[in-house]
Amino acid sequence: MAVHIRLSRHGRKKLPVYRIVVADSRAPRDGRFIEIVGTYAPQHNDGEIKIDRERIDSWISKGATPSDTVARLIKKSASTAS
Repeated sequence: MAVHIRLSRHGRKKLPVYRIVVADSRAPRDGRFIEIVGTYAPQHNDGEIKIDRERIDSWISKGATPSDTVARLIKKSASTAS
């Protein structure tokens, strides 16, 4: 089973809020997921990002691959946290 860390869109029309989820690669974008590991609200406070780094690192060590967007968000949150 291929596991990916990716975004799941929620919120309302023209005001998206994304969940950063760990999901099977065959599951639909907003469908079944394994775990929520963070949120991303691009419209709030210049892109508010909340990430559970321990859980993400744990999933990556188990073989999960982050999407390009999630990898960029992880990198951005690490640089703002320092």
